[in-house]
Amino acid sequence: MASDREQFSSQELAVVLSHYDLGIVSEVKEFARGAHQAAKVVVNSDRGKFLLKRRPRGRQDPYKVAFAHALQNFLASKHFPLPHLIGIRDTNNSMLKLGDDIYELFEFIEGGPYDHGLVATYEAGKILGLYHQLVTDYRSEWPPPPGHYHAAKSVLDAVPLMGQVLAKRPSAQGRERELASVTSRVREAYVTAAAKVEEIGLKKWATQIVHSDWHPGNMIFDRGHIAAVIDYDAARVAARVVDIANGCLQFSMVTGGRDPATWEARTDQVRAKRFLRGYDEMNVLSQAELLAIPYLMQEALIAQTVSPILKRGTFAGLDGFEFLKTLLRKVEWLSENTAIFDLTGVE
Repeated sequence: MASDREQFSSQELAVVLSHYDLGIVSEVKEFARGAHQAAKVVVNSDRGKFLLKRRPRGRQDPYKVAFAHALQNFLASKHFPLPHLIGIRDTNNSMLKLGDDIYELFEFIEGGPYDHGLVATYEAGKILGLYHQLVTDYRSEWPPPPGHYHAAKSVLDAVPLMGQVLAKRPSAQGRERELASVTSRVREAYVTAAAKVEEIGLKKWATQIVHSDWHPGNMIFDRGHIAAVIDYDAARVAARVVDIANGCLQFSMVTGGRDPATWEARTDQVRAKRFLRGYDEMNVLSQAELLAIPYLMQEALIAQTVSPILKRGTFAGLDGFEFLKTLLRKVEWLSENTAIFDLTGVE
């Protein structure tokens, strides 16, 4: 079966690699991980191991790339764990632009995936705390992209449109009233959670650069410790708690098999607290932030579900309607269990 991943042609590879000073290249091998829209290969040479990437179409704005690269170079100068960008021959520019395409070359970091263990979860929170600490006063000459998932009009507008997409799916046939009810409740939950966050005082809190995509897939682990954090394309300005809540959601998610109806509604309380305790060790959390986190987690969960269902009618290959019902159960569980994020007495 033909791959649905973007790939390099041999001629394209030869041209791109000629712009880098890598010495003698011994092997070039496709790297079939991450987004399918980005062509990626691992390059072995006598000067090391590297990851070459062609940025996906639609993510080739040179100003946004320049911002992301400037941020990564700043973090590298502070010894933050991330793959260093490799500059092109002559100018040392970290962005290679050929025609309409943009290429990036990184050092290759060895490691494995998140093991759902408490050590790795604690480390994920701790490294996020370090990231926020390092970039608190960082200013780039390139403007960061705007927007985030909290109280986003785009999310509110997308929910009814998502319902229209799902109404055409086989799983929703004859269940139109149930679909309308679920869709309405999801939108209401998002509005309610956003209002609660505003009531707690988010608008008054300081903003800074945040990662905005802090999840296990954007980290490389080595025996429970983080060897590198990757993907800075979503970095933007927001209150840091927006990042913390999303990270807490991602590292405490309880999933299951291919049938979302069998998934548990709960969040893993132990992992959630361990993530937040790790963060708190590096960057002290306020009581107000802890109060806001479960409501922001609800918003993040809804915002991250709406877009893929709107585009494809599915979520990670799962039926969109069934997944939406599971999402609603998880959002309602979070709404009913906000007290679990109290860190008093947590080791």
